[in-house]
Amino acid sequence: MDTLHSASHPVDRAVEITRVAEHIWHALEDDQVVGRGDAVSRSGGRLFISVDAWHDTVFDRVVSAMLRDLPRPLHVVVDEADGEAAVRWGRAGFVIGRRETGYLVPTDPHVTGLGSVRPPSDVTIVPAGGADEQLLRAVDRVIREEVEATVGWHTMPTEVIPLPPGVTVVDPAKFAVAAQGSEYVAMLRLAGRVQQPRIGLLAVRAGRRRRGIGRALLAHSLGVLHDQGTESAWAEVDQTNAAAVALFEGVGAERAGGTLELVRR
Repeated sequence: MDTLHSASHPVDRAVEITRVAEHIWHALEDDQVVGRGDAVSRSGGRLFISVDAWHDTVFDRVVSAMLRDLPRPLHVVVDEADGEAAVRWGRAGFVIGRRETGYLVPTDPHVTGLGSVRPPSDVTIVPAGGADEQLLRAVDRVIREEVEATVGWHTMPTEVIPLPPGVTVVDPAKFAVAAQGSEYVAMLRLAGRVQQPRIGLLAVRAGRRRRGIGRALLAHSLGVLHDQGTESAWAEVDQTNAAAVALFEGVGAERAGGTLELVRR
């Protein structure tokens, strides 16, 4: 997210923009930092940038420096309710790439209607912390390849944690999975704070969809949260993903804001 702090006095033309590290820029005025730009690589190798500045002029100059120094495309995430932020990035040529809606997902099975949901008879749910790491990484690679070959991994919820090259599963203990025979066919990543956990990913292998496996995996994970005393979880869904929207809204999830992913090519 970018930030613009309001101030009444004009910006001195002597503001200097300096790249102080590979992915960090500072705007200096009289040896004081009056703006900062950051870049981080996220899911699918996409490069996201953000700017924290006290003035519009400084904001624009930091963005210009980053555009000059970094390869494109570049991406930005802004709150959909923050029209001013979209306008600021629009001045630099950023346009809307996609919309992601945030949902508060209830955990109470009496509300979700998932209390009686079970996986198909040949599928077993493996709780978070119990997955075999090798099998987990294998299904993660397969699912990513399947998604990338169809709608593209960029349609999945934006991962906010920068990952080393080639690393996609950081903490296997955060994943619950669905097992069929000797392989995993679906995965759900649950992370974040205890009182507001985040469903960061729910995905089923292409050949095993439409069997209720994803719904059963969600039912299991929400049930565990409910038993732990957690009332709701957070999830983000790309608005072009009709199946995911239907799944979450079908269990009583309520829309609670959203984000825009802007892109500059």
